Amino acid sequence: MNPRSFLTTIALLSAGQSLGLTIRGSVEGGGGAELRVAGFVVSPFGQAVEEISSVPVEGGRFVLELPLTPPTARAQVDLTPQNVTWPGVIDPVKVSGAARVAEMKFFVYRDANGNGRRDDAEPLRDVMPNVDRATLFVAWVNTDVTVKASKGYEATLKRGWNALIVDVGRAVRVQPFADTTVVTVHLSR
Repeated sequence: MNPRSFLTTIALLSAGQSLGLTIRGSVEGGGGAELRVAGFVVSPFGQAVEEISSVPVEGGRFVLELPLTPPTARAQVDLTPQNVTWPGVIDPVKVSGAARVAEMKFFVYRDANGNGRRDDAEPLRDVMPNVDRATLFVAWVNTDVTVKASKGYEATLKRGWNALIVDVGRAVRVQPFADTTVVTVHLSR
């Protein structure tokens, strides 16, 4: 292979691997021109630690793309039964092996100064993306791992970013998220 073909091949491969996960959605209940949807890694207690990605809401819709790069080390925690506070998880919790995890939650904020990122003076509002009556759950793990809990909860996570649809009823059903799925964020409460 000549050097030019080699570089072109590397460039094409790199371009195809720049994003790890794409989440498409709509926002219902208003919002305004400055509204952004953001994904933040949160602590096991739900506090925002690190912004992963944010995008403006345009025409009531958004496309949030998560990078392949992992969250920073300070945003990761050891995955233990004690710190799994995910949607649908009820004790007892079992984790198949040692892993590092970063849970991502969705927030909206008004980008008042239009700089394309959240500033301290711009309050975050926690929102829950839904697919019908189920909830979207997103987490990054450093290795393949399975989490099991009561009521049939079973989430198999692969290394990198994972998105799962969690439907809580008499039993908990966890399904993989498909790129074609569109989530809905409701702003009115």
